[in-house]
Amino acid sequence: MEPLGLRAVGSHCSLSEMDDLDLTRALDKPRLKIERKRSFDERSMSELSAGYGRHDGLYDSPRGRSVLDTPLSSARNCFEPHPMMAEAWEALRRSMVFFRGHPVGTLAAVDNTTDEVLNYDQVFVRDFVPSALAFLMNGESDIVKHFLLKTLQLQDSEKRVDRFKLGKGVMPASFKVRHDPVREMDHLVADFGETAIGRVAPVDSGFWWIILLRAYTKSTGDLTLSETPECQKGIKLILSLCLAEGFDTFPTLLCADGCSMIDRRMGVYGYPIEIQALFYMALRCALSMLKPDGDGRECIEKITKRLHALSFHMRNYFWLDHHQLNDIYRYKTEEYSHTAVNKFNVMPDSIPEWVFDFMPLRGGYFVGNVGPAHMDFRWFALGNCVSILSSLATPDQSMAIMDLLEHRWAELVGEMPLKICYPCLEGHEWRIITGCDPKNTRWSYHNGGSWPVLLWQLTAACIKTGRPQIARRAVDLIESRLHRDCWPEYYDGKLGRYVGKQARKYQTWSIAGYLVAKMLLEDPSHIGMISLEEDKLMKPVIKRSASWPQL
Repeated sequence: MEPLGLRAVGSHCSLSEMDDLDLTRALDKPRLKIERKRSFDERSMSELSAGYGRHDGLYDSPRGRSVLDTPLSSARNCFEPHPMMAEAWEALRRSMVFFRGHPVGTLAAVDNTTDEVLNYDQVFVRDFVPSALAFLMNGESDIVKHFLLKTLQLQDSEKRVDRFKLGKGVMPASFKVRHDPVREMDHLVADFGETAIGRVAPVDSGFWWIILLRAYTKSTGDLTLSETPECQKGIKLILSLCLAEGFDTFPTLLCADGCSMIDRRMGVYGYPIEIQALFYMALRCALSMLKPDGDGRECIEKITKRLHALSFHMRNYFWLDHHQLNDIYRYKTEEYSHTAVNKFNVMPDSIPEWVFDFMPLRGGYFVGNVGPAHMDFRWFALGNCVSILSSLATPDQSMAIMDLLEHRWAELVGEMPLKICYPCLEGHEWRIITGCDPKNTRWSYHNGGSWPVLLWQLTAACIKTGRPQIARRAVDLIESRLHRDCWPEYYDGKLGRYVGKQARKYQTWSIAGYLVAKMLLEDPSHIGMISLEEDKLMKPVIKRSASWPQL
């Protein structure tokens, strides 16, 4: 009998009559019981949780279940589960999708207030990540395992846009269960970007898949899945798209607009921070899971070299604080020698006026994009949070990012966490950069809108940097409105005061993001699933102040 609230979709299905290969046999293999050694992040978070308890009322949670089907808080914990938690879990379970009797993901939204479905009835790879983390933290790993296996099988599909064939390693942006009335069977249909707005392949899907595979392994202690030949091959195929030699002079990835969470034209083409941070984290996750045999050894060597180059590049050229902003303001241009200071020939006159007032003396962030004669000074939430979680940001830089968030709380958080980017594009700039996109008007959607799903990444970054009080402040804002507003996709307005003009209700990742944030605060040891400790070998020499002048 299915648990209350589960939504079954296609219980008797095949995968377009594809063989499940040997891969799905892993589903029936007995799980290998492994006594895990806790990582630095797991140790530090669980050990600090007692300290959080003294200051913020947070303690470790036992691995049990409450009547609300959420992780039990310790008897020492000074707060009861919020009533929103029960409804959030019920809503999350209603969004579950089944294939051949197994749960394989969650729908993007289950909004019964509109008949216009669009593509919200699909399982999106990036959208499923917070759902997967919520299930893992709740001890329900089967749905995550099935999702990883099915998307891996879909990776092996032929991918075409018109007459052009995409690379083998591309992961789908989404998939859905479709019924064939003639054959009387269901099959999975994947979208690799051929039906997306702008027809752009999802660069981030493969990175999120690798990150989620590591999270599953860390949470369950089950190494059998990641060590299967199919998963090893899948990791290598994804990375083969990124590590191939070409004309690049930078270790960053060159991307088109619309290839990630910001899936519409927003001027993020080039080297967007979100993709670079996810790329770095995926490389590090892959490094921990790849087996050093056969072509695995060669892949590991390529990853290690790329990580060294990428960390140096990002920490030096993407980082902006008061000191660096002043340096750019005084840059000379047209420098041709190897001793050039202004290596990207950024024009000081291109610095927008707002950034001078926005930048505090103490604080900093990774800018949105850096390329030839181009620096996008916008602040992007996802890229900066993932930079902290992956340790792409040094410890000093991580603290500076949190300092900036506190200094600019009204601008970046306002009345609803969290701005996807800041500031918005408007006027002539909006017309030129977005192409007059009616959905990305100022302070709306991807153009400075507020997205509740980003709460889980903010909370994880806060816990990793030892500042859970910031996350709790953001959670309080969420709990004051999100349930009442029926879990919308995003909010509009400079302060995030209004439900987005085209926002879906009961957006699954808004629901899951809240659950993950709450469970992280209840049990900070969960951070080990989605956080990587700093690799001292990759720490480059930074010749200037990392966040503020040293006294």
